[in-house]
Amino acid sequence: MKMYRTKNTAKLVKGIFVFGILLFTFLPSFSQNKIVSDSLVKLYESGNYDPTQQLDILDKIAQNNPDPDESLKYTDLLLKEAIAVDSNRYVYRGYRHRGNAHEQKGDLSMALESYFKAREFIDESTEKGRLGNLYTAIAAVYSGMGNKPNVIQYYSNAIKILEGLEDRIAYAIAVENLGDSYLGFGEPDSALVLFNKSGPIFKAQNRKPFLAYNLGNKGLAFAQKGQEIKAEENISEAIAILEELGDYRPITVYLTYMSDIYAYRNDWDAAFTYSLRSLNLAKQYGLKAEMGSAYLKLSELYERTGYASAALKYYRNYIAFRDSVKNITTVQQMGEMQIAQKQIELDLANQQKRTQKIITIASATALFLIFLMAIGLYRRNLYVRKTNAIIEKEKDRSESLLLNILPEETARELKESGTVKANKFESVTVLFTDFKAFTAYSEQINPEELVKRLGYYFTAFDDIIEKYGLEKIKTIGDSYMCAGGLPFPIKDHAIKMVQAGFEILQFVEDVKLSETDQGLSFDVRIGINTGPVVAGVVGSKKFSYDIWGDTVNVASRMETMSEAGKINISQNTYELIKNEFICEYRGEIAVKNRGKMKMYFVQGPCSKNLI
Repeated sequence: MKMYRTKNTAKLVKGIFVFGILLFTFLPSFSQNKIVSDSLVKLYESGNYDPTQQLDILDKIAQNNPDPDESLKYTDLLLKEAIAVDSNRYVYRGYRHRGNAHEQKGDLSMALESYFKAREFIDESTEKGRLGNLYTAIAAVYSGMGNKPNVIQYYSNAIKILEGLEDRIAYAIAVENLGDSYLGFGEPDSALVLFNKSGPIFKAQNRKPFLAYNLGNKGLAFAQKGQEIKAEENISEAIAILEELGDYRPITVYLTYMSDIYAYRNDWDAAFTYSLRSLNLAKQYGLKAEMGSAYLKLSELYERTGYASAALKYYRNYIAFRDSVKNITTVQQMGEMQIAQKQIELDLANQQKRTQKIITIASATALFLIFLMAIGLYRRNLYVRKTNAIIEKEKDRSESLLLNILPEETARELKESGTVKANKFESVTVLFTDFKAFTAYSEQINPEELVKRLGYYFTAFDDIIEKYGLEKIKTIGDSYMCAGGLPFPIKDHAIKMVQAGFEILQFVEDVKLSETDQGLSFDVRIGINTGPVVAGVVGSKKFSYDIWGDTVNVASRMETMSEAGKINISQNTYELIKNEFICEYRGEIAVKNRGKMKMYFVQGPCSKNLI
């Protein structure tokens, strides 16, 4: 949900999917839902109600509880009781609530499973409204998965069913959400046609929250079309309504878009004002995801205005809210070794004091005591030699672990000065990999086997990257990130990165064909981009070497838009490797947060001796 400035126009990508079915489903505010849920829970636990009301009470608790885990708890109770008394109505509602809760948690596959289970308890001839609303919910889940054909199919089915019913709001919601999906697919004209159908219905029914989302979505559509003035007018009106209603989460997102609009106009004061306002509002109401987005936006603004130190500061705050896999164990081991080394030094100092005391006493005693002193000196020297050997071994081990985390030059700078200066590299090639359907695999494999399997793949990737003189940056879940052209600039980093990419693809394919596969192999997709980045060490204790900038964002988008078993590259990388590799032009493809970008599949080397 970012706007980027190009030479001629501002391009905005996907609409706000999170403002789709979930927000349109729950009319009361979070606090109102919580109050209703808590009062019903007390009533249920007290047992002071007519037994015939039990299903209705459990139904309302599951529907109103804003905590998805709590909602699932009471949904299970509702389903158990409803199945026991053979109540199709409440069984349907139980599965519907379960789907809503899983969608809120981000478990989209489980949400779909629950919604399709609820479909089994609907009579099409008498419950058309219920069926239309369920299709709307299913379409929203497919929207979150990025499944365009199913999104259009289920929203269209919902609209066809709901259009002839009295419930105009349900119809308008389905129309609005389909428009929101077209916005996400980068088709603002189609989206505006639908928004212009749903908006008047919300206005006529005096549904202010829905009208606010409609205005905000129109603003995003105008922003995609490059019509910043109309975008600003609609988003500003949406924010005003949402402030009146106290619905702050979408306000923080819309404020970020306002910041983008003013950044496009080079009005940096206004751009920073809107981003800071978004951040403060997110902090005030504990909206962690929106806080992370605001930190990232401020980092981008500072980077674009030339304030690298401020950009780094806000980027550090951003990564504090980002899900990532960090090598915590290694860092903890380094800390433990440093403590052990200090303890050894302290023990040595104490031993030296004791030995000196023995020497002083021995000088005033007889020959027998002198003999004892000699023995003491011998033992002391033996202890010192052993201790020095231990210290040297632990020192070498600490340095080896440090080199596993940071590039050699960066590690040396950290040891000498205690800090690492951020550096800008004008030309770096960044590669991302991602395993297809990893989430589905992770639900079927026990955690120990899953971690072992990932380690097997990533260890091989490390060997390939090292072979070509490239730099591993980090792993993020099942994604692997590396870069070429840093910490020392090299001319052919783009070619080396593509060569490494082909070896990664070959390794993954070999694993699938191996006898030890046992159905636990993955398909991998790769994305590559080239451009300037800023690199440095993030953190002061649990530190890691990281890179950031627009080049990294585009490389991630290249991976997202790639396909299993293929390498997808940007125009920048293509210009550097086109004489060495055969590339298939894919055309200009709509990319999240970037608009349309030229992309290429790398098919293979022009000469066989390249790989």
